[in-house]
Amino acid sequence: MSGTQIFALAIAAIAVLAAIAIFAIAFRSDDSGRTGSIKRRDVRADRQREKHRAAATAERPEPQQAAVAVAEQEPVPDPLRERPALSPAEMGVTRRSFFTRGLLATFGIFLLQFALGGLAFIWPKLRAGAFGSPIDAGDIDEIKSQLLNPDGTVTPFFVPAAQSYVLPFRGDEAESDFAGSGAIVDGIMALWQKCVHLGCRVPVCDSSQGFECPCHGSKYNFHGEYQAGPAPRNLDRFVVSVNGSNRLIIDTGAVIQTARSKTKTAQYPQGPSCLSA
Repeated sequence: MSGTQIFALAIAAIAVLAAIAIFAIAFRSDDSGRTGSIKRRDVRADRQREKHRAAATAERPEPQQAAVAVAEQEPVPDPLRERPALSPAEMGVTRRSFFTRGLLATFGIFLLQFALGGLAFIWPKLRAGAFGSPIDAGDIDEIKSQLLNPDGTVTPFFVPAAQSYVLPFRGDEAESDFAGSGAIVDGIMALWQKCVHLGCRVPVCDSSQGFECPCHGSKYNFHGEYQAGPAPRNLDRFVVSVNGSNRLIIDTGAVIQTARSKTKTAQYPQGPSCLSA
């Protein structure tokens, strides 16, 4: 699994965990419609009012006390207190429950859109012929005829769809760092044009017969082997093959990485550097 796919899965996992946390916090709240417990200050105020009412009743004259007694014997019904309590099913959705669910739905939709948008942005486009899939570079015999110049120098064949340079391998494959990796077929190899330091495009330097990165000065020979600069390893390669129609196929989804070569299989430099010119 590539780093891009791991990053995409990590974003999706974070979105799912955030949604679970929000649901857990929301459903821990009281869903019964209560507005909170009675404060002690309110309880003390109610008790003080009851004491004043009792004292005022004791000081009234006898007719008033009699009227109060009659009133106490025949209390006026309070419709708010005497109404039957509603069951949760009859009460339905409370205001708190409504706002809680609305908030969860809004945030859930946002997380879903963010996760899907992130995955769509970073997920590789694996349609046929696009980078990240096998790409037909052309007839291998025609490609090989364009690589070598009469004076013995090499001119790489650039394949834009594969972001790679096709070059001949003229050394001993058994002594190279990529023997048996699928990087060479019929004496042909494909180097990724991206510098392994910080990802700049590495141009060809015809005079030195190598690749020289203008961003930070990393240099490679025409076999993609590290020569100088801050690059941590050789240029990356793609797995190459030849199909039944004699077409060179560059699998841009199969990247081959190798450490800095201790034994170089191509001479560099063979002339002035393009960076020092």
